[in-house]
Amino acid sequence: MTAPAGGVDPEVRPGSGGPVLVAFAGLPGVGKTTLAARVGTALRAPVLPVDPVERALHRYGLTGDVPGMAAYGAVAGLAEVQLGLGLSVVVDAVNPVASARGLWHDVAERAGVPLRVIEVHCGDEAEHRRRVEARPPEDGTWEQTLRRRAEYEPLIGPRLVVDTAVAADPLPGILAYLR
Repeated sequence: MTAPAGGVDPEVRPGSGGPVLVAFAGLPGVGKTTLAARVGTALRAPVLPVDPVERALHRYGLTGDVPGMAAYGAVAGLAEVQLGLGLSVVVDAVNPVASARGLWHDVAERAGVPLRVIEVHCGDEAEHRRRVEARPPEDGTWEQTLRRRAEYEPLIGPRLVVDTAVAADPLPGILAYLR
């Protein structure tokens, strides 16, 4: 998958101008959290990351597959509350499988807001590996990232694809996509 200049796929669709649910997707280490924070700041919207919720569930003894989906469910519930208050929401998550991604479609539909999916990848594998290996160990290893990539289900449907290996700032294109 390649992205044009600026690292942003050119399919930009206008939104309603009101609250929006923004769901980031992509492997660990591609730059989702950085972009989600920047988008949240620009929109003055809460950013709801799944990873800290999952780590908290682990600290309380929930292990196996349960914490992953429970964390997504908890974040989906919080997103629905914020959307109900009239706020846009930015979700920061790997969203590796269709069942996880389906949560965001359901939340957006119940809240009556548009869903904008942003799939982030790093088109330079050496850079992606460097980023993963520079992260704290609790954020996962390169080998774990490769396993997750093998399990990552292709994202199908409307979305903006951002390549963080491209030097240009993707934020203007992302914000245009969200409008």
